[in-house]
Amino acid sequence: MPTNTIGTDGTITRDARSRYRLRAEAGAHGAFEAETKRAGGSPRAEVEVSRGAAPDAIAALLGEGAGADVVVRQRRMYDGERLVQLANTYIPAFVAEAAPAVAQLDTGAGGIISRMAEAGLAQTEVVEDVELVMASEEAAEALGVKLGELLLAITHVGRTEDGRVVEVTRHVLGRGWKLRYGVPLD
Repeated sequence: MPTNTIGTDGTITRDARSRYRLRAEAGAHGAFEAETKRAGGSPRAEVEVSRGAAPDAIAALLGEGAGADVVVRQRRMYDGERLVQLANTYIPAFVAEAAPAVAQLDTGAGGIISRMAEAGLAQTEVVEDVELVMASEEAAEALGVKLGELLLAITHVGRTEDGRVVEVTRHVLGRGWKLRYGVPLD
């Protein structure tokens, strides 16, 4: 199966067909680290973890009421010194209680998806919505773009076999990304 690549022009191709299955490859702490290493890059992330209320739109995706208690993982993800994406993950309180490692800075090989699976909350379905969003003041400053510039955003919703949402992650990508998806034709 194809893997992610970083082109000579710096374009990052994110291949959704393999990223979650290979998230612990060579001890990687999640899909981004695994795919960036595989492409010859130098991944690193700055992580902040807190507890708080989910924004209303995220709470709705989680199937929780407004102000639902969540663990929030805010990450700045780099290839070398180049900041390539901002990623905020929202994890419901019931998941954090079952899999406390999701609230740690270092979640170990395979990252939070692996810690959830170990706690009996394996993600068996992932839906990712991709849309153009205007760069907020924070995103513009961090990613070196103009305020209001259009950026790709991916909203990842992970569900267990019984349909419970265990994660919502909002990725805001800097310039130079290409997304690749595959659809099985049965």
